[in-house]
Amino acid sequence: MDVRDYQAKSGSFVPVWTLEIQTVIEDVDKILDAIIEVNPLKYGRYGRNGSISAVGMETAQPEADSTTQNHVAGFVLGGVETYPMVELKIMIERDLAVLEQVMDAVHYVHHYEEPVILLKEAWASRANYDPNNDNPNRWWNNGRGLPNKIKSISGKGQATR
Repeated sequence: MDVRDYQAKSGSFVPVWTLEIQTVIEDVDKILDAIIEVNPLKYGRYGRNGSISAVGMETAQPEADSTTQNHVAGFVLGGVETYPMVELKIMIERDLAVLEQVMDAVHYVHHYEEPVILLKEAWASRANYDPNNDNPNRWWNNGRGLPNKIKSISGKGQATR
């Protein structure tokens, strides 16, 4: 059985690569803006599409001759460092030229010299699009509408309707 043979009335699946990029919340917009200079991050009829995890933590133990040792006053070899981070997840088509452009854009604007980026093969759903669908569960029919918008990814703004 192959997912390419999937034939639901609701839509289909297309092959994609997902990139999971660990970064600080303040840099998410900068990274997304750099990526869309080389790739629109399309998902169906939406561009600049990505997801951002809640703020968590990343931890590491910098080694001798690391950038941390070279640029952080008072660095102690063998110490463990823990910092806040989010995971930015995007999807791109499975095309090596596209992957190369996206990775170069991310590496250029990322705050680390060795960003943590995971590349995974995946399949993304594509709906049989109908903007006039009368399904009562769709946001335009359910009486609730869209959720409140977030003004600022970094949390400095407030949610709005």
